[in-house]
Amino acid sequence: MEPNSKPNTTLASTARRRWFGAVGAVGAAAAVASVVPVAQPGPVAQAQPQRPKPQRGGGYHASAHVEHYYRTARV
Repeated sequence: MEPNSKPNTTLASTARRRWFGAVGAVGAAAAVASVVPVAQPGPVAQAQPQRPKPQRGGGYHASAHVEHYYRTARV
């Protein structure tokens, strides 16, 4: 080895820094995961029974909110 040359330690230093950074990130993620509460399933909503179909077509009817829309949508 020449007297003025230094050994190549930058590669080892970089790898060591990366490893410690990864270990720190995993530790932080584990700490957060242990604090966050687990979601519990809520009550299941009951399905509404379907109304019988009207005998004569039906379905659409001009209710108050439909009439209001028609009044406000005029150009």
